[in-house]
Amino acid sequence: MSSSTVKAMLESPRCGARTRVGGSCASPAVSGKKRCRMHGGAAGSGAPKGNRNAWKHGYFTKEEIVRRREENKRWHELTAVFYALKAKS
Repeated sequence: MSSSTVKAMLESPRCGARTRVGGSCASPAVSGKKRCRMHGGAAGSGAPKGNRNAWKHGYFTKEEIVRRREENKRWHELTAVFYALKAKS
């Protein structure tokens, strides 16, 4: 290997995965990705878009998050009205 090839390999970005000990993976990241080929950077790795097999309960879907925020906002409005009425009596 030429020195320029070795230099390029040493300067390439590293995989961002964590090892069991807590350090980071020393393998180079796949071109255009943040992980090495063993940690999900390889083509075709990961679940397909819209994969329903990984969906368990839907608690963190966008729609559910919006619904909870709206419900929380209404709850705070109701408690504010309740305390305002309680203060009047």
